[in-house]
Amino acid sequence: MRNVVPPLHPEGWKFLAIFAVATLLLFWIWEPLGWIGVILTAWCAYFFRDPVRFTPLRAGLVISPADGRIEPIVEAVPPAELGMGDKPRVRVSIFMDVFDVHVNRSPIDGEIAAIDYRPGKFLNASIDKASIDNERNSLRILLDDGRDVAVVQIAGLIARRILCHARIGQRLLAGERFGMIRFGSRVDVYLAEGMVPLVSAGQRSIGGETVIADSRATEPPRSAATR
Repeated sequence: MRNVVPPLHPEGWKFLAIFAVATLLLFWIWEPLGWIGVILTAWCAYFFRDPVRFTPLRAGLVISPADGRIEPIVEAVPPAELGMGDKPRVRVSIFMDVFDVHVNRSPIDGEIAAIDYRPGKFLNASIDKASIDNERNSLRILLDDGRDVAVVQIAGLIARRILCHARIGQRLLAGERFGMIRFGSRVDVYLAEGMVPLVSAGQRSIGGETVIADSRATEPPRSAATR
């Protein structure tokens, strides 16, 4: 049943209750409106689903922190508030639309060295300016070998709430849940030096399962084509 009906994220229960009550009121007002409410309630449950994921376990792997579409992979400077320097790093961005799972997971094993929330705009999360201008919550994860990786939750055009329950000093495991973003958004991962991206723009990723980079890879960054 967990495969057919995924568990609901705790954050979703209050929204589901609100949608259910509103549906009852719509039925009382006019039955056709009530059936629209049923559809919206079902969508609410679908949006807040939190399925079990099977995370690959091997040192050096970087796992996708979110479900969604891989955006163009570029070099960019990590958010200044994390204190990671001004040297550009390879950035892998995942865009989540309203039909994707919105639970965010740690891309790698490590200790949270910094967390910083910044208010901002609500531009379309799929455009590059969103990484700089939009509301965001940034995490710096320190690896056992001394390197670090940044994970940035970015609000989108519809999203109005970033949730992060991780704390500074907490140790996260790859694939472990640390937060979510409501209703359409984006997550950026700034890789450490030596980590080779193994995904390409346009590819779909599965949070907690898809390997997006590998520090042990000897191949060049991958490219892809539609077939």
